[in-house]
Amino acid sequence: MITVLLFAQLQESTGKEKIEVEASNISVLELKEKLKTIYKLPQIDHVMTAVNEEYAFPDDILFSGDVVALIPPVSGG
Repeated sequence: MITVLLFAQLQESTGKEKIEVEASNISVLELKEKLKTIYKLPQIDHVMTAVNEEYAFPDDILFSGDVVALIPPVSGG
């Protein structure tokens, strides 16, 4: 099981702060594609991803027990 933490508009779009995904040995990109399809999140393509509190790349492999944070871009003034 992979725990996915959602922030900002991802949280608003899904109505959830976190999602549990039954998966292992999948890439960050595969996870994002899965979430994009299930939750209809086109903006997921533009978010930063951290795995176990370290920034991750699309081809990094995820394992059961990992915690993935999806962090949308932030704008400020």
